[in-house]
Amino acid sequence: MKYRRNEAKDWAFENLRGIWAAALQPFKPGTLEMDEAAFRANIRHWIGDLGIDGLFVAGKQGEFFSLSVAERKRVFEVTLEEVHGKAQAILSCSDQNMDTVIELARHAEKIGATSIVVHAPLLHFTSKQDDTLYEYYKAVSGAVNIGIAMWSHPDSNYLMSPELCMRVAKLPNIVAIKYSVPREMYVRLSEMAHKKLIVSTSSEDEWLDNILELDWRLYLCSSPPYLLQTKHDRRMREYTDLAFAGEAAKARIVRDSLNPARRALASTRPPEKPHAHPKYWQELLGQHGGPVRRPMLDLTETEKAATRRAFENCGLRLHAQAAE
Repeated sequence: MKYRRNEAKDWAFENLRGIWAAALQPFKPGTLEMDEAAFRANIRHWIGDLGIDGLFVAGKQGEFFSLSVAERKRVFEVTLEEVHGKAQAILSCSDQNMDTVIELARHAEKIGATSIVVHAPLLHFTSKQDDTLYEYYKAVSGAVNIGIAMWSHPDSNYLMSPELCMRVAKLPNIVAIKYSVPREMYVRLSEMAHKKLIVSTSSEDEWLDNILELDWRLYLCSSPPYLLQTKHDRRMREYTDLAFAGEAAKARIVRDSLNPARRALASTRPPEKPHAHPKYWQELLGQHGGPVRRPMLDLTETEKAATRRAFENCGLRLHAQAAE
């Protein structure tokens, strides 16, 4: 570990910064085995060519619900091997089974990870959940020394209130939250959390405003950093760096120039296929996508054709521009 348990917050405020991406997990066609070589190639492209600062792995985007515990541990290991000395990683230990959460968290700590994420669990039959969630995070926090990011999102069928988030944040190694909630909620939490908790959300549409208005320095995180960028077109990186440098007007121009790509990506995504569609978009970009595992569904040929047509006119540059 690079820090002691009671130093986790200080370490996080110093190091959890920049553009982080949530990784999709490639599987081999036919066998649906994890495609480790493809995953490594994607990571190298994301870090080396796109300038992504950190990776969120084995989360919802990574189809963690279809991975065995052994596979999730291997994803952790591969990720740390690839990012070593070049970028950072936050490893998702989320699971409905607390023993699995703690087993994964301890493995992450053992292999040298610096942070993990644990999402708020799905709770059955409850009408109130604050004490349950506080005790849940207290148990996970007490089992490891590593810095922990919470994650509250609508899939849990409730949202953690800003007040509850701050209550949990008093635990010494709770350092951040990925807060997938309406903007007014995360604005309120940001105002409450100054120097006590890093607040972020997965909306790329709101990222620039959050830098400029809330002084955020961490995008944690979703797939736009590698779906809306190429080696020759790093506009998310560009507008982020402009905003960090205080160049708000220039940053907005660059951010808005990506609207055709955003529309193309959003308008062709079938509602039942949140993993298959971005994986196919990855392939159009020259990355490794591949099939999904059940229970998720792959795209039909008709859906692929519609996505290709939108992609061809989305404005992302796949090749270097010719010198004038």
